[in-house]
Amino acid sequence: MEHRLHDLTPDEPIRLLTSRAMAAHLGRRAFLGGALLSAGGGLLAACGGSSSGGVSTSASATSTIGTGPVEGNLNIYTWSEYSNPDDLKSFTTDKGPKIKLDSYASNEEMIAKLVAAKGTSGYDIVVPTGEFIPQMAANGLLQELNHAALPNMANVDPQFLDQPWDKGNKYSVVKDWGTTGFVYDKTKIKRELTNWADFLDAAQNEASGRTAVLDAPGDITGIFFWANDIDWNTTKKDDLDAAEDYLVKKLAPHIKAFDSYPSTAMAQGEYTLAQAWNGDARQGILNSKDPSIWQWVLGAPKTELWMDTWAIPVGAKNVNAAYAWINYVLDPKISLSELTYIGYNTGLKDIEATAKSQDVELPDLIFFDSAQVSTMVPGEVTEAQQRIVDIWNKLKATAGK
Repeated sequence: MEHRLHDLTPDEPIRLLTSRAMAAHLGRRAFLGGALLSAGGGLLAACGGSSSGGVSTSASATSTIGTGPVEGNLNIYTWSEYSNPDDLKSFTTDKGPKIKLDSYASNEEMIAKLVAAKGTSGYDIVVPTGEFIPQMAANGLLQELNHAALPNMANVDPQFLDQPWDKGNKYSVVKDWGTTGFVYDKTKIKRELTNWADFLDAAQNEASGRTAVLDAPGDITGIFFWANDIDWNTTKKDDLDAAEDYLVKKLAPHIKAFDSYPSTAMAQGEYTLAQAWNGDARQGILNSKDPSIWQWVLGAPKTELWMDTWAIPVGAKNVNAAYAWINYVLDPKISLSELTYIGYNTGLKDIEATAKSQDVELPDLIFFDSAQVSTMVPGEVTEAQQRIVDIWNKLKATAGK
């Protein structure tokens, strides 16, 4: 197995395949019993993009796609440290394929690579966040799924199926879902931090020069919008201008790193304050020499809700192996193993009760009650997406200066 982050350097600007002039928002629907709102993705068309999207591979029960002999290799492009190494090994032992993992830090990075490759990326599975599915499908980056080759989809809780950004799970299956908050070292920051405004204040004071933010455009601008009670899916120029002005001029000088996987640096004591997705925060706490020094804070008053998915890109060479892996991780036993390792809710039926019965560590960083979920807002890909990426690039260019 191989973990690499390559091709796009941290300072290299990323341009999206989308046209800002073409955006249609999908509606939202109740999710998790009405408490959890599913992401409403913008269906964005790009230069030469097909509105039908993907490869037309029938999902009917008679299709044989994905049901043939499993190939000897499987290449997955995913987020770093996002699968249990034991499950990767057991899959190879049970099914045969040798797995190679490459990693990325943001959806934008992954999409840029697939666009540049034009179907020759060499990847058999990618792991996009839900709101990016319409964009990717419309631009011919994803294959339609054959559900007959994924019998373990029956194990998925219905709340995590049929999302508005992928009706009928035409292109994707839930991998897991989570949220965004931050952690801080209580031995360095003596006061209690409770919200995003506190995060911004501490970053410019006690944690100056030792603050990490996620290496993802939406999450970075999100800090400013959430702290100031602004819809983080805003497309208003004044909002975006204000975010850029604050983040570039005031926050950037205090940032130590743009790190989508701060758990390793946390364990090594490199950060005093770090924005983090809940599962990675959990890993960082568990792997620290003294876990008690870290305090997790769910972002407030609002924060992000996201769902990551399994999908098969156009041009995949090992399609049967891709289906075999996705079906494998949808097995309840393997799903519990994944949840325990990555620290994210995998969306299977009864997974919370099962995990808690097994005394999974730090369950409060995996499972959230209805009151907490009500503060989480799904992201959208809107006509402002390129502006958000531009702000991200400017922030990175000026950080620490």
